[in-house]
Parts: sequence; structure tokens; C-alpha cells
Amino acid sequence: MSAYKTVIGLEVHCQLKLASKLFSPAEYAFGGEANSRVSAVDLGLPGVLPRLNEDALRVALRAAIALDCEINLRTKFDRKNYFYPDLPKGYQISQFDEPYCRGGRVPLGDGRFAELHHIHLEEDAGKNMHTDQGSLVDLNRAGVALIEIVGMPDLSTPREAHDFLENLKQILQYAEVSDCDMEKGSLRCDANISLMPRDATELGTKVEIKNLNSFRMVERALEYEQRRQQALLASGGEVSQHTRLWNDERGETKAMRSKESTQDYRFFPEPDLPPINISEELIAELRASMPELPEARRARYRELEGLSDYDIDVLTADRHLGEYFEALTKAGAAAKSASNWLMGEVSRVLNENNQSIADFAIEAPRLAELIRCQSEGKVNRLSARKVFERMLSHAEGAMAAISALGLEQISDSGELESVVQAVIDANPKPIADYRSGKEKALHALKGLVMKETGGKANPKLVGEILLRLLS
Repeated sequence: MSAYKTVIGLEVHCQLKLASKLFSPAEYAFGGEANSRVSAVDLGLPGVLPRLNEDALRVALRAAIALDCEINLRTKFDRKNYFYPDLPKGYQISQFDEPYCRGGRVPLGDGRFAELHHIHLEEDAGKNMHTDQGSLVDLNRAGVALIEIVGMPDLSTPREAHDFLENLKQILQYAEVSDCDMEKGSLRCDANISLMPRDATELGTKVEIKNLNSFRMVERALEYEQRRQQALLASGGEVSQHTRLWNDERGETKAMRSKESTQDYRFFPEPDLPPINISEELIAELRASMPELPEARRARYRELEGLSDYDIDVLTADRHLGEYFEALTKAGAAAKSASNWLMGEVSRVLNENNQSIADFAIEAPRLAELIRCQSEGKVNRLSARKVFERMLSHAEGAMAAISALGLEQISDSGELESVVQAVIDANPKPIADYRSGKEKALHALKGLVMKETGGKANPKLVGEILLRLLS
């Protein structure tokens, strides 16, 4: 065991799912021509004034409700002053001492929770692009509505940080706060880490890590920084408060700059925006409209017959996958069978085509019909896969596809018995092998029957007939 205790806190920036920016009417969508979605407000031109996008406040409040935060009925905006090329005004409109909510928590997936300090609402900066010809600035992102979710120093391992982010992302997606696409920059994370002697009562000096573009990257960067600080302290050195960048290719952090303090930003109340009063009625309205969240859905799925913890984790990882699963069961598919199809053939097709369940070609009622046909013995597992492949490219039901392929399962015992008897008569060696105690010979005989019927025989019934005739 290390002589030091690791303390980790995360700061997560999340772009809200909105059509326009926080204080300007400029639209926002990922991509597009550089500097094509910029208004006079975003550019900070003289004489222009910001105006709050009320939808941004509503979506931000949804995040607070989903994360069990205490909402402040009075809040305000502040100016955070710093100069950088991607911030045309020379300041960012953010929140300092009166954020719109405080507290809250994020589940870690094992019954424990990590506490939040607060969430505040702010505008995003633009994006710097460094090229061989020099540095360029794209201001399409400038002014986009963000919430910054500030975690308490509650985490003690890099793995807990990973789990925190996974569960946070799920909640924000379920609550329709954000798409949380890290590749598009709509979810970004900075990690703070410090080490302290195990018998100490005061936190150690923290280091902030930036440039973390995936949850796995967060975990790797924290593991590296944990080792670096342990070695530094063990050799008698001291950790200085500063910001470091993560280099994923080299697998290491590198010093970037000294860490700014609150005084460096010279916060003061935003003079162009009045304080905001949030009504109890608005909070009640938003709370009533919240969809079922992941923890509640997992609890409900535990009551369904046959589902394992693994099934439940997969089915709740994506809200839309869970909704498709529920549409299958509503249409008559057994829960476990529906789960098996989703985690098997459906997932294979989605992965091969780089699709989400929203793009899947087979609507839930049609797939549910196929699952019912298989469970009722109208088609066996092998044939069901052939039917599934046809249904991907034909807008027809399962029975129509089975009929078109001529794959309806043979479950007539009289018809199958004659086929089984013919196979027994024509194959004396496997019969002798079976009667001498070689159980595998029975599987060979069953395979021969399936071949004779073109794969359409009911395999369970074939097995029963074989055992009866051979006895």
C-alpha cells in the first residue's frame, strides 16, 4: 500500500443541446465553415448587449434536477476576465459566487455516490487551430451555452474517475441535456489530482490536467500523474500548483503553465445582465417532465425475468437502446430473448455499419414478431438468422420473410419421425458409436436430420425422436 492517499476532483464542461447560443441569436451546430456562425455579440463589437437564451436556462435546470442539486432561486452572471485569442471580448460571461445550483451527486455504479460542489452556466470560447502557417481562430463555438459541473475532491482512484464520467454522461443524455459527444467537444473534462500522506488531515497541492479527450484518456492521465507525484514526494520533492497537458501518444503529462487563482480572473458582476429569479413553478414543471433516469430504469429491469446484471448494464447504457428493448417486450417478445437479440445480431449489424439504434432498419414490432416465431417453434435459431438478414433489406414481417425463404420450421412429429428413421437406417456407424457410449454421435445424427430437412426441423423435437427410436 502506498504511503499516500490520492484525491481526485473533476470539472466537466458540457455543451447544452440548443439551436442557438447562450447570449446571441447565432445558431450553433458542430462543423461547418470556420467563422460562419458568429454574431456581433459573439465578436464583442462596441454597443452590442447580451440577451439570455431562456431555453439554455431550462436545459441547465434539467441537469440540476437530474443530478439532485439544490437550485438557487436567485442567481446572476459574472465577468471572468482573461485575454486569449479565442475570447474576442477579453472576458467570459460565467457565474462565480451565485451559481444557479449547488450540491448534487453522481452515482459510481456500486451503490456509492460522488458529491458535486456546484454547477454553473457560462458561455464557451472559440477554438484555436495551430497549423504550419501559424495559429488560426474559429469563433463558431464562441458563445455556445455550457454548464460546468464541478465535483468535490471525492474520488480516490483513476478508475472511480472513469466511472464518474460514464455515469454522468448517461444521466445527461437521458435528461436530454446534451449529446455528450467528446469527439465533437460537447463534453470536456479537466482533472485535478493531489496526494497526501495517509495520516494527514489537509489536502496536498493539486495539479490540473487538461487535453483529455476520452474517459479512458482521463483514467490513463490520472494513473500517470499519480505515479509522478508519488515518486516526487518519495524523493523529498514538493508538488507545485500548476496545469499540465496530457500527451496520449507518449503516455505522459507535461507542464503547461502555473495555475491561475481566483484573483487572476478579477471576477465582478456582469453589468449588462440583470440577476435571474427562478420560480418554484418552473422547477416543478421541469421536474414533472423529466424522463426516467438510468438508476430507476436499472431498478425496473431487475424485475424482468431472466435479465442478468450484464444485460441490464448494456440495455441502460443508451437510452434509445432501452426504449427499443421496451418496444420489443411491449410487442410480445420475452425480455431475455429480446436482450439476446439486441446484444447479438442487432449489435453486430449496428457495429458493422457504424449506426445507432435510431438508424436500425428493422422496426421493433417486426423484430418482435421474429423473436416470437422462434420461441413458438415456427422457425429455429439458424433459420431465424437467415430471416433476420432478409428483413434488413425487405420491409416485410417475419412470417412473410419465413414464407418467402421457405424456412418455416417442421414441428410435425409424424413427418419428422420418418426423416429420423431414414437417417438411422442409412447411417449404421454413428448408431453403433452411440450405443457404445459415444454421446457425440447423437449430435452427428441430429446434424444429418437437419441437413435432410434443409435446416427446417425443430431441433428439440428431433432430439426427442432420436432418443426414443434409438432406445
